[in-house]
Amino acid sequence: MPQDFEVLLAQPRGFCAGVDRAIDIVERALEQFGAPIYVRHEIVHNRFVVDGLRERGAVFVESLDEIPQGSTVVFSAHGVSKAVRLDAEQRGLKVFDATCPLVTKVHVEVSKMRRDNYEVIMIGHAGHPEVEGTMGQADAGIHLVESLEDVQGLIVGNEDRIAYVTQTTLSVDDCAEIVTALRRRFPNIAEPKKQDICYATQNRQDAVKFMAPQCDLVLVVGSANSSNSNRLREVAQKMGCEAYLVDRLDAVDPRWLEGRKRIGVTAGASAPESLVQELVEGLRGLGARGVKALEGIEEHVSFPLPRGLGGSSSQSG
Repeated sequence: MPQDFEVLLAQPRGFCAGVDRAIDIVERALEQFGAPIYVRHEIVHNRFVVDGLRERGAVFVESLDEIPQGSTVVFSAHGVSKAVRLDAEQRGLKVFDATCPLVTKVHVEVSKMRRDNYEVIMIGHAGHPEVEGTMGQADAGIHLVESLEDVQGLIVGNEDRIAYVTQTTLSVDDCAEIVTALRRRFPNIAEPKKQDICYATQNRQDAVKFMAPQCDLVLVVGSANSSNSNRLREVAQKMGCEAYLVDRLDAVDPRWLEGRKRIGVTAGASAPESLVQELVEGLRGLGARGVKALEGIEEHVSFPLPRGLGGSSSQSG
């Protein structure tokens, strides 16, 4: 039985304002209109959150084909393409858009860049719903790059009329490397007015960079399909610290804890604090002698809810 280790808690961690808002939208829609409320794609990438909403009457679908005409649908926090919006309109669906406003900002950037005759390069992960939604803001003239190799292989029409945007949940450092490579190859590349990686992604990665050097193990609470949670694990590993992504306490292998002196705990932006506290209590039962919350940025960001759902804005703690 592992014994005598300390637990450090990263600050900030867990829910961001965009996730708070998205969950709030589904909950309010269920209250106002009753079940079922259809949700296109998982509202946020967290199994615990999705399962909880499903129990209350949310029905998660990957295609609008699965939704009866005239039903209510919520678009997930990751955003959707213009084609999906048009399809929903043509089907007569009542839409509540839970797209994170910081993702919407990137959508607006892409549309403006295309109107100004720029080819757009999107830095992001193929197949991620946010990337599909953002690239779907343009009918043509948008390219995806995931790696430095992709930058070298890019073929564009006019090297003097290209611009880039990024997925909001990338690793800040990995993204900076790709941006540097793009600037080297295309010196006149236009950039977003403000970086696209969201405040919450940046803050949580900075908190792990501060915490990881003090630890010999980092546990990241988050689901396997959560981009920002995976990036937190990678950030810890790059700092030279062993790190694991766990959905919740029951995913922790007690052997990971053997011989540890300090275990760091954080959570992705889609993971609720209740799962962090469950994990901390479990670690106490496995020998943690103390839990110390580290200092860090206090977030006070809020986003308004869509019209028709009422109530106040959703705020990150």
